[in-house]
Amino acid sequence: MGATVSTNGTARGGRGARERILRAAEELFYTRGIHATGVAALIEAAHVSPRTFYVHFPTKNALVAEYLRRFESEKSIAAEAELERQDLPPAQRLLAIFEPVGGDGDSATLIRGCPFHNAVIEGAGELPEVAQLAQRHKQAFRDRLVATAAEAGAVDPGALGRQLSVLFEGANALAASCNDAQAFTDARQVAQTLLDIALGDALGG
Repeated sequence: MGATVSTNGTARGGRGARERILRAAEELFYTRGIHATGVAALIEAAHVSPRTFYVHFPTKNALVAEYLRRFESEKSIAAEAELERQDLPPAQRLLAIFEPVGGDGDSATLIRGCPFHNAVIEGAGELPEVAQLAQRHKQAFRDRLVATAAEAGAVDPGALGRQLSVLFEGANALAASCNDAQAFTDARQVAQTLLDIALGDALGG
């Protein structure tokens, strides 16, 4: 069956429909919240028919899960992607995750925090698949911090990685709650102290 065309000339359905739905979810779930975004809003933003929407995602919860999986497979969270940079030494990569959203702490930019954290909070224990995805993602992030700490030469990379994980997650949550990027700046200063201690110990300092 070919795609139909909506009244505004945008294709509805067709092979690009699933991608449009996911892009709409990425935009609306993150900026408005999952509960505040109804299926009707997703359908309108994606320019698909209700039938097409439910062909690709039988339930809204199925879409929420796929929305989160894309952060693992196709679109890394910006701060976490800093750990993969090849132009920075390991210690600097560990500090780079604390760069404020937007890079300048612009108070006009609404800070929404981590999509996994937000989804778990909104799920309130009623979305077990989402909770499992979040746990897996957070564990993988912690493991990458530990590996990067080892690469930097920390004497106890496990402890340093876990500490930086707690620091980052706390800064992320506080920045989102208060819409204040200063939390990242403060966390970076603490992270620098932790690194100085960990790497100083490694060097016998």
